[in-house]
Amino acid sequence: MKIRLTSVFVDDQAEALRFYTEILGFVKKHDVPVGEKDRWLTVVSADEPGGTELLLEPAGHPIVKTYRDTLVGDGIPLAQFAVEDVTAEYERLRGLGVRFTQEPLEMGPVTTAVFDDTCGNLIQIATQPQ
Repeated sequence: MKIRLTSVFVDDQAEALRFYTEILGFVKKHDVPVGEKDRWLTVVSADEPGGTELLLEPAGHPIVKTYRDTLVGDGIPLAQFAVEDVTAEYERLRGLGVRFTQEPLEMGPVTTAVFDDTCGNLIQIATQPQ
């Protein structure tokens, strides 16, 4: 069993695509119209184009706002992305204007930081334990 696809709810797919590609460095994999205004819009790691896809899913369902607002209010990240060096990525992203809610924090063998993805979610970046 493998994780092939996961998703984050986004308010605006075009803005989410810009943030996730131009700021975070993912690349667009699929962009298929669904209905009148939504798209099946996925991105992948530039380093693993055949890897797990992230669906930038429209946040249209009524429960999504409550779900995301509760997570953000409690400081809970919706997703976690692996990076080689959390501190370096934190500095790079801050230089691009990304707002962090948690600066790099060492927790044993793992270092994490949390940022606002501008689309309604908190995202955690972390090193992977060796």
